[in-house]
Amino acid sequence: MTHAPFVPELSTIQSASLEKPASMEDVFGGNEVGPVPNPFPVYDMLREHRPAMPVQGMAYSGYLLTRYDDVKAALKNHEVFSNRGNAKHIGLVFGRTIQEMDGKEHIKHRKIVSPALAPRALQKNFAGAAKAIADELIDKFADKGDAELVQEFTFGYPLRVFMKIIGLPEKDLETVHKTAADLTKIGVDPMKGLQAAQELTTYLTPIVEARRSNPSDDLLSRLVTAEVDGDQLSVDEVVSFAKLLVLAGAETTYHLIGTVLLALLAHPEQLAEVTKNRELVVPALDEALRWDSPVQIVCRETVSPIELAGVKMEADTSVLVVCGAANRDPAMFKDPEVFDIHRNTKDHIAFGSGQHFCAGSRVAYLEAEIALNSLLDRLPNLRPGSDMGQVVGMSFRGPTRVPVQFG
Repeated sequence: MTHAPFVPELSTIQSASLEKPASMEDVFGGNEVGPVPNPFPVYDMLREHRPAMPVQGMAYSGYLLTRYDDVKAALKNHEVFSNRGNAKHIGLVFGRTIQEMDGKEHIKHRKIVSPALAPRALQKNFAGAAKAIADELIDKFADKGDAELVQEFTFGYPLRVFMKIIGLPEKDLETVHKTAADLTKIGVDPMKGLQAAQELTTYLTPIVEARRSNPSDDLLSRLVTAEVDGDQLSVDEVVSFAKLLVLAGAETTYHLIGTVLLALLAHPEQLAEVTKNRELVVPALDEALRWDSPVQIVCRETVSPIELAGVKMEADTSVLVVCGAANRDPAMFKDPEVFDIHRNTKDHIAFGSGQHFCAGSRVAYLEAEIALNSLLDRLPNLRPGSDMGQVVGMSFRGPTRVPVQFG
């Protein structure tokens, strides 16, 4: 999975001083914590004038990378740009996971995790299970003629799917969802984030231990029993990775589904095309990932000196790799602010690039594809409702509301 380093959300957007190192408040504006509605004008300015922007604050000092070529170079050069910096961010709530590993340790864990996350390995009928969950949620509003899809569908669907494939009781859904959402608050409310991490650890540990002694046909069982070179993941490692998966279901995939819906509803001609030709569903998802990535920023740390974007960086320098800015770089994508399902968007880097490419990307694609197809199948003449929301956020971005009418 690819996750942001929990950069605090900032309430306004303003131009940053380009003459000296700036705080995140200088770059994105304001001192109050709140969702960022539109970081892209700032990204545009930074790409053109300061593609490696020095930033500093109480808990962070390093560089923001915003150009596509520089971002991709940092993501692919795992020998210099290490994952270890994530220990200072997501590691605080997840514990040690593949997200902060490099080299042989990373490869070993990936060999265990990646096969377990292959859709065909998750369940004998993963697609059928996900479709059944989607239909169950849609049944609750299909006869009404209107719905608010964030609260009534996208918010709950991905985590319900993940809980099923992980092997967690459905009765615990609401508690797990709230706790997972609190994990993301580590940057703005550290005590709440740390408390949520401890609650999830306390909840998951006995379940993982039970799977170790009595495995069944679910993801946790595969993780605790899988071996690479005679080694297995420890209980603590499986618990940490399970927390990562829960957050992926609670935050990233649900934002992707909401964003593609919001974008298609704003472009009715493209919505009509996708409804008629379902081969366009995956291109629509790719374009949504490029156009407004659910995770905007990932963290890296240099292990040796390097020069990038005209800046000499010493060893142990923190780097915020802004995938959301790279995916809107006009040097890579023509008219990048335009949502266009017909552009070739396979070059987007919403899931990262190189050795640390998101291990759960195939699951995210399949979940989102099933969700979008199910909604289009069940809600004829889908169109925007009143008081449409907007995509907001920085660490995680997604729409506030997606009201629709249909039938």
